[in-house]
Amino acid sequence: MPDASDSRIIGGAIESLLLYGVESSLILPPDIAFVRNELLDATRLPAPEPDAPGGMSAPDALGILSDYAASTGLCADSPASRERFITKLMGLMTPSPEAFRRRFESIEREDGILEACGWFGRICEANGYINAQAVSRNVRYYAPSPYGALEITINVAKPEKDPRDIAALASAPERLDYPACLLCVENEGYAGRAGYTARQTLRTLPLTLDGDPWRFQYSPYQYFAEHCIALDEIHRPMRIDASTFRKLFDFLDRFPHYVIGSNADLPIVGGSVLNHNHFQGGRHTFPMEKAEVSARFTHPMAPRVDARTLNWPMSAVRLASSDRGALAMLAEHIRIAWSNYSDPALDILARTGSTPHNTVTPIARGGGAGYSLDLVLRNNRATDEHPLGLFHPHAALHHVKKENIGLIEVMGLFILPGRLLKELDGLRAALTDGIGFRAHEPGDPLAKHDEWIETLVQRYGSRMPRDAAEQALRAELARKCVSVLEDAGVFKLDGQGRAGFQRFLRAAGFERA
Repeated sequence: MPDASDSRIIGGAIESLLLYGVESSLILPPDIAFVRNELLDATRLPAPEPDAPGGMSAPDALGILSDYAASTGLCADSPASRERFITKLMGLMTPSPEAFRRRFESIEREDGILEACGWFGRICEANGYINAQAVSRNVRYYAPSPYGALEITINVAKPEKDPRDIAALASAPERLDYPACLLCVENEGYAGRAGYTARQTLRTLPLTLDGDPWRFQYSPYQYFAEHCIALDEIHRPMRIDASTFRKLFDFLDRFPHYVIGSNADLPIVGGSVLNHNHFQGGRHTFPMEKAEVSARFTHPMAPRVDARTLNWPMSAVRLASSDRGALAMLAEHIRIAWSNYSDPALDILARTGSTPHNTVTPIARGGGAGYSLDLVLRNNRATDEHPLGLFHPHAALHHVKKENIGLIEVMGLFILPGRLLKELDGLRAALTDGIGFRAHEPGDPLAKHDEWIETLVQRYGSRMPRDAAEQALRAELARKCVSVLEDAGVFKLDGQGRAGFQRFLRAAGFERA
């Protein structure tokens, strides 16, 4: 990379960024002079460099500018601080929120919502809000299961924390409550701080869902195609109620090509963000959508709504109808019935004292001509035997998945942590090195997998060809994911569980079709 101390090189980096901005539609040609001045101010340069050499790639130009910033004190010399500086520069090149909204709505009117969403996504990649290169490094594969193919991903798009950034976080003010959380609308344009990602490149679109002001944006990590987030403009906790279903259908009326759902609104069975009401969706067919129907039902309250149960480990009722009003009404009826339902024989208790345990994870598809809505029944009760949750991955699975089973995993897409890639290398070595099982010292990242490794070596031996070992590990990891879903299901797919599910449906007024 060229020397960042050469002012001509710095000027060339700025000119290269401007050219990239025009080519990627971030900048309109009439705005070049304005954006150039913004970049000069951000880099504390008094004027453009005459005859500055351009032609650099955007990553090279940004690398030179971040080196320059670190060497001159414009940012600290740490990965997170450099990233905040780069985000600042790219934010200056991104259309303002209002200009962005006008452009999106213009494309939507002229070419349709698919084209508008495609443009939105391309802008998010062009300005670096979505790091497409990092996302492409994620491991993704499908694996067979008794319930159909599961989708397994190992996410490496989220960067590891650097020790210098950890130190900066330790010296930061103890409490900063602006923005209140990572989903608040105040994140749009926020410069970030130690421990809090810069969001100058974030752009959102206003939505009205069931009469309330919400926003639409894309996820920077793109766990699946066009992974998007709809969020309440007001910072208030997750809540599933009758309005939730109407909001989901309103969303689908504008974005009928997406699936959209909400995490549950109780700890353990909810997602990682419970303090801000939001949905997640995208342009993806999840394994659960293809699950086989196990039984059909009708309800006298809504005879035009088709109800089904599924051959899926997470207990779910799938509703379908062209009448969204009837669909929302029946969904709310099920939610209320489930919130008050107990079956002690199956360890299902609606409450402990005044603490509620039952809720639902709703997932909606369709729009216009017809809608479907999956209501996944959840219970967050913890016991002495299972202190993290009775209907949660049990302790034997925590070496692979300990976190909450949220909306995305419920639908059969597993997002496993990036540290698992390196750990799987260790498991692969145990199957191929010819030595056999050896227990690891406490503190070794592989120690938590020792029981699993020993089982695998007994099953497959220790002299497998590398490719065969890789395929075996993928299949075994998928089996762990199946067990995770089975642990989280409230009505197990055995005789007792199926009978229990039937009892609940009868109690809710359903009849076999």
